[in-house]
Formats: sequence, C-alpha cells, structure tokens
Amino acid sequence: MAGFGAYTAAWATAVRLRERPLPERPEPWDVVLTSLATFRLSRLLSKASVTSPLRAPFTTYVGPQGPAELHEEAQPDNGKDTVGELMTCPFCMSVWVASTLTAGQLLWPRATRTAMGALAALAGADTLQLAYGALIDKTTGSE
Repeated sequence: MAGFGAYTAAWATAVRLRERPLPERPEPWDVVLTSLATFRLSRLLSKASVTSPLRAPFTTYVGPQGPAELHEEAQPDNGKDTVGELMTCPFCMSVWVASTLTAGQLLWPRATRTAMGALAALAGADTLQLAYGALIDKTTGSE
C-alpha cells in the first residue's frame, strides 16, 4: 500500500506541476475507454504468455490458462511474493493501470487516448476471436 501511495502521489505531483485545470468530471466516453484499456492492459501484463519474461523473476509457471494466457504463482521467497501477487492478479494490476491511464489523460491526453484506443481495439478483437472460436466449436460439434 505504501508503494501505491507513493506512486499515486508522484503522479498527483506531476499533474499539479503542469498547472492545467482538472476537468469537473470525467466524460462518459473516457470512462468507457479507460475501462476497456485497463482491462486489456491488466490482462496483458498479468496473464499473457508474451509478457511472462517480465513476471518470471517473481513468479513460477504452473500451466496454461485460457487462450494465450498463463497460470503463474508468486514465488514465496525473498520478498518476491508481494510483487508476484501483483503481477499475476489482473484485478490487482488494474488499480495501478487505471491510475496510470488516468494520470496520462491529465498529462498527455492525446497520446494516452491513442494508446487507450489501441488497447480497447485489442480487447474488442480478443472478444471477437473468442466468440468466433465458440461459434466454430458449436457449429462443428467439437468442444
């Protein structure tokens, strides 16, 4: 919790130093875009096989878990368990990701929205891939 507090305090300081006025409230479209981008980036960081080298120092491989995802567990030694738990939990990771994307929207709105749009598109593409696979399985009788 102390790490997260320091992390958000650093972002808050950076936002404050920019001296730009904060929006009165978030726009609904930004909330939807942030939600989709947070979902996709959190799963990409915490579960995707392509990012497993980032998690490897803190986790132990257990096996596959869903399409292109891995089941890993935190290493229980040398204080790596806390970082490992964060890095294998998409719900835990999403708090950090949402905070980062929110700060990014305040500091660099165009670049952040562009990146969030790409992540949202990836989430949509993943959904379509899974739906297509399920439809093929259903129509061909293979499951």
